Amino acid sequence: MNEYLLSLYIFIALFMIVFVVDYFLINKRKLNLIKNKGVTKKGKRKKIKNISEVDYLSAKFKLDTKKLDMDKMIIIISIINAFIISIVSSVIMLMPFAIMWQMIIAFALLFGLIYALYEIYGRHLKHKEERK
Repeated sequence: MNEYLLSLYIFIALFMIVFVVDYFLINKRKLNLIKNKGVTKKGKRKKIKNISEVDYLSAKFKLDTKKLDMDKMIIIISIINAFIISIVSSVIMLMPFAIMWQMIIAFALLFGLIYALYEIYGRHLKHKEERK
């Protein structure tokens, strides 16, 4: 039971760390650049970087990015990313296999979770767009 409790603590800590880093250091900066048309707070011009998850969802589900609430979408994307990374690392730590098998299982679990969670979120966005 102690091993599972440790894994749960690591899951929660890793989830919080990954969410904060993904949201504040990666996605929020990109979103601010997109909103300000490439101008930083100090007035410097930077190249506008697209958020790859938003591009993927809008291309796959044919979503209109102008109708989407980007701030809320960035928060949910950061939660999804943090959940995927945390769950994969926690599950792999509990497996008593050799490192090679852990890596194979981790990649399979990682790609499966990415596909499943972004598919669910994309369908949710599409359904929400069609209701409006």
